[in-house]
Amino acid sequence: MQVPAQSVCTAIRDDIVSGVFERGSRLTEDQLARRYGVSRVPVREALRTLESEGFVVSRRHAGAQVAEPTDQEAADLLDVRALLEPLGAARAAQRRTDAHLKVLRGLVRLGQERARRGQGEDLKALGGWFHETLAQASGSPALAALLTQLRHKIAWMYSVDRPERPAEVWAEHGAIVDAIARGDAERARALTALHAEHALALHRLKRPERGRVRVSQHAVNTASVRN
Repeated sequence: MQVPAQSVCTAIRDDIVSGVFERGSRLTEDQLARRYGVSRVPVREALRTLESEGFVVSRRHAGAQVAEPTDQEAADLLDVRALLEPLGAARAAQRRTDAHLKVLRGLVRLGQERARRGQGEDLKALGGWFHETLAQASGSPALAALLTQLRHKIAWMYSVDRPERPAEVWAEHGAIVDAIARGDAERARALTALHAEHALALHRLKRPERGRVRVSQHAVNTASVRN
């Protein structure tokens, strides 16, 4: 069975984002192949992809290592997301399908319910699914891919505090979906920009420890890989 490079790339990226591989740590093909139980070929392809995404850098005579972004680079990511997410919402108002709208409304209902019950442990995942679906509803695969990559990198660089009033966050999500349902692109854009502005205050730069590699909690899922 051949494991595709995309699956290996996802596993390595997840381990970088979660801190299994610290910033600046070296990544060798042999090391990664053993960790994920694959050959060096998909690892090599995965490292090239991760380099293009900015998670990995390759240095002459030193090989690949986890990137070490500066504080300014991290801040720039939040600015870029604040520009792109409103664009995605505006396009979703024009291009969304009934299926997208059904999922978005369902996520809002779940989020509002969990917020009322104080089940904060579920809200982070629900928020991620909401923004992922919103990006897909834009009808632009390129934009959706950019937003997904931004979310991964921001999760890598930032810790996000829980909002003091999660019900207000999900009320904002609901208002965005209402604007999308009405096809009101400008209102969807404005509400999403305001939502992104509110979220900025919750982000704190991570200050990871150096010089260690934790035990991986991720593995390449070969069960669903087809020959």
